[in-house]
Amino acid sequence: MSSAGDQTESKPKEKIMKIQDSIILVTGANRGIGKAYVEEFLKAGAKKIYMGVRNLGSVADLMAEHPGRLVALPLDVTKAEDIRNAAETAKDITILVNNAGALSGGGLTGDQDMENARLEMEVNYFGLLSLMQVFAPVLKANGGGQIVNLSSIAGLVSFPGLPTYSASKAAVHFITQSARTILAAQGTKVLGVYPGPIDTDMAKDIDLPKDTPQHVAERTVKAIEEGAEDLLPDSFAEDMYEQYLTDPKAMEGQMQVMYEDMMAEAA
Repeated sequence: MSSAGDQTESKPKEKIMKIQDSIILVTGANRGIGKAYVEEFLKAGAKKIYMGVRNLGSVADLMAEHPGRLVALPLDVTKAEDIRNAAETAKDITILVNNAGALSGGGLTGDQDMENARLEMEVNYFGLLSLMQVFAPVLKANGGGQIVNLSSIAGLVSFPGLPTYSASKAAVHFITQSARTILAAQGTKVLGVYPGPIDTDMAKDIDLPKDTPQHVAERTVKAIEEGAEDLLPDSFAEDMYEQYLTDPKAMEGQMQVMYEDMMAEAA
């Protein structure tokens, strides 16, 4: 895994994606990082952006600000029919951004924990996988294109209080690696993004330093245009990853201490 711009010199030179004039689908586009992606792609010159959302009214104001360049697309990533319809409608995309996510929290042994785990896996992993499956032929037909998958630093280092979320994001990490290998033959690039805590509604209850959605979006645009394969978009994620590389068992112990402190505060 390497951060944006850290490319292996021995690789053959590849065609680099540009946001200018690209046609993009962003899932979960109505708020948080998804909305920031839409705004940043517009700044970078995207020709058209499909905004995949469950509620079309949630992006009405954004569409009014940018008439002609935004298309609201009904898309619940847990519904196969929505995904099929999206692929039928957005046949012209060159970039797919799998941003839609769910974070339920909880533990492992509570009454609600299994239901929470299933929701997180359905949205974060199976929804993302389904979108890659239906859009891979579309991207191939349009010259190869780019997929961007939102994982999390919690997919590499399991966070206390987020066991099932971490597991779902770990699944995203590994399917992203597989997709990069498999889809390379058709010229499709795959970028994995691994943020730390970001200042969004989803992370409002996480008591850790947070970066902004806009910074994640800015770094992602740069990573796409530099041909990066992995992106740690904020300092928290970079620091955690460096600690993990240095001594993964020590990092696991650190997470244990954090969990014990969290339980003591809750008692």
